[in-house]
Amino acid sequence: MNYAEDDLIPLSALQHLIFCERQCALIHVEQAWDENRFTAEGRIMHERVHEAGEESRGTVRIARGVSLRSLRLGLIGKADVVEFHHVERGRWQPFPVEHKRGKPKPDESDKVQLCAQALCLEEMLGVEVPSGAIFYGRTRHRLEVAFDEALREATQKAAGRVHELIGSGNTPKPVYMKKCKSCSLIERCLPQVLYRKRSVNAYLTQVLEEQ
Repeated sequence: MNYAEDDLIPLSALQHLIFCERQCALIHVEQAWDENRFTAEGRIMHERVHEAGEESRGTVRIARGVSLRSLRLGLIGKADVVEFHHVERGRWQPFPVEHKRGKPKPDESDKVQLCAQALCLEEMLGVEVPSGAIFYGRTRHRLEVAFDEALREATQKAAGRVHELIGSGNTPKPVYMKKCKSCSLIERCLPQVLYRKRSVNAYLTQVLEEQ
């Protein structure tokens, strides 16, 4: 089953989902967005990459700000960079490169976002995209990513889950964790306040039920 054009969800929502389902719902259901230093630096980095234009370096053609779409996964977005490597006469191998301002994350959110770009390219171009890379601004290092079966499955599950979450129209309750401190929506989410309040209410309810 393919999704309709009107049902396509921004590819970036996958990263939001894996980082925090509540953050994903706040952005894509409640349309909430606050910018902090980290998101501003990331936005500026993406804008600079997209504005650089196309170029060729030997056997590699470089395209920037490439529009992506997958009706199978129901995703739409842009790739920062897609390198086309010449592998044989008349054949070019796509190699997506995502730019991130920070450093590699402990979760799979960046890899899933990159893999989703690869799956879009495969569907659009009818070719296999076996690998790509993530360039991290803080470390100035390019991390190579192989799109193996495990990562592809995780990406497809994330795409299904993000449609389910956004389609429900419901925002999950907050759960305060260490990573909340780096979230630009912490002042809207109020995870410490709401989570503590929910815990107290749950405790009082349990006490009353036990009487």
